[in-house]
Amino acid sequence: MVIFIAVISAFFYFIGKYFESPGFYFAFGLTFSLVSTVGSYFYSDKIVLLTVGAKPASKKEYFDFYTVAENLSIASGLPLPKLYIIDDPAPNAFATGRDPKHSVVAATTGLLQILNRSELEGVIAHELSHIKNYDILLTSVVSVLVGTLALTADWISRSLFWGRGMRDRDNDRKSPLAGVLLIVVLILAPIAATLIQLAISRRREFLADADGSLLTRYPQGLAGALEKISGYQGQMRSATTSTAHLFISNPFKNRKTSNWLMSLFSTHPPVEERIKILRSM
Repeated sequence: MVIFIAVISAFFYFIGKYFESPGFYFAFGLTFSLVSTVGSYFYSDKIVLLTVGAKPASKKEYFDFYTVAENLSIASGLPLPKLYIIDDPAPNAFATGRDPKHSVVAATTGLLQILNRSELEGVIAHELSHIKNYDILLTSVVSVLVGTLALTADWISRSLFWGRGMRDRDNDRKSPLAGVLLIVVLILAPIAATLIQLAISRRREFLADADGSLLTRYPQGLAGALEKISGYQGQMRSATTSTAHLFISNPFKNRKTSNWLMSLFSTHPPVEERIKILRSM
């Protein structure tokens, strides 16, 4: 969170350098980042659920989902999280919230259709481990902050483009180097924020796999679930780049990119490596 406050403040500072008012823009960026951070702490779960279109799950309609979550919550000593459903055929799930008492586990309809009970237990145990380790706070806050920075950069870029005609005379007096610096900042700041987001996500997935297996005492269940999830050929309709790191498996796994670029911008460690580790337990 401190790093993101620094990144956003620096982002506005360099924007201010272009407009010859760095102090004002830095103060605005610092205030904006602090408000965004506090807001994301208290409302990140609601923002994420709204973004992916999740709806509360009824126990009558999704009985296995509820009973598995109830049993594992008792076994882990955690409060039962609120359960949500995402109407999407792509199998996936995620947890969000700021602490175990304000936690949410969401699953897609596709996940509940293709997994057997032991595999579903592996997935829910994985998500409960995220809750226990407070990954839900970290990833939810980061997703909101990354989205905020990306939207801000997009807004500034559009403002500069559409208002260019009115500012041509003023821009003629500005140094060409300032314009180049502005473009570099607009491009690199969201990329830097995204790389921080992805690095955090990859590290926490391995830990949740291990803790989830410890909870169920059956790592083969999660391994089987990951095989089915990764074997699905479609992509999630409701996932976004700012929420992709929350899911148990990369919702954009089938996008065609080069190997080095895929590894750099991957929200998750390779699923083959995760399955291999689980099978060896």
